[in-house]
Amino acid sequence: ANTGNATDFGDLTVATQKQSGASDATRSLFMGGETSGRTNTIVYVTTANAGNATDFGDLTEATESGSSTNDDIYAVRGGGGTSGGRTNVIDRVTIQTAGNASDFGDLLAGNQGLRASSGAAS
Repeated sequence: ANTGNATDFGDLTVATQKQSGASDATRSLFMGGETSGRTNTIVYVTTANAGNATDFGDLTEATESGSSTNDDIYAVRGGGGTSGGRTNVIDRVTIQTAGNASDFGDLLAGNQGLRASSGAAS
């Protein structure tokens, strides 16, 4: 609502790059990524309050550079790079219920650097 400089919000559980993200009205998720290797970690922050990330659960495989989208209930993440190449796996979590992702299906082919969007539920 206001213009200004960024302020320190908090820290991830581990310094990570190439994550994908999703959120609802109160939680923001950071999924997968790369540390010294690819990771399957999901962490979250409560968006309204500054603070460090908290462990949420794990993706079904360690991956980076995938793509995520969400609605008010679920976050879905697909594709990305793995140690064996590109993955076609799509994972899903319930944003307000911490826990491991479940396999939600497959992309037509393994892809990396995807983009995703979502629309309003009807």
